[in-house]
Amino acid sequence: MNFGNSMFDAAEILAEQERQAGIDAASRSLKTMGSLECEDCPQLISRERRLAMPSAVRCVDCQARFERRLKRR
Repeated sequence: MNFGNSMFDAAEILAEQERQAGIDAASRSLKTMGSLECEDCPQLISRERRLAMPSAVRCVDCQARFERRLKRR
């Protein structure tokens, strides 16, 4: 069964759509207001972090722990 290049073309289109969806999600995230207080601990989110990532909802330490938990899944 020979599908020619159509399967490769379809895979390429799908990969590009997924890349664009990721870019769009990141862009929307940067435009969203975050929080002044960390949602995981009672600490305030530093000014520097809020400037770098306006949509942040966790302090740097809690965000690092959150990302480590995600990687273990």
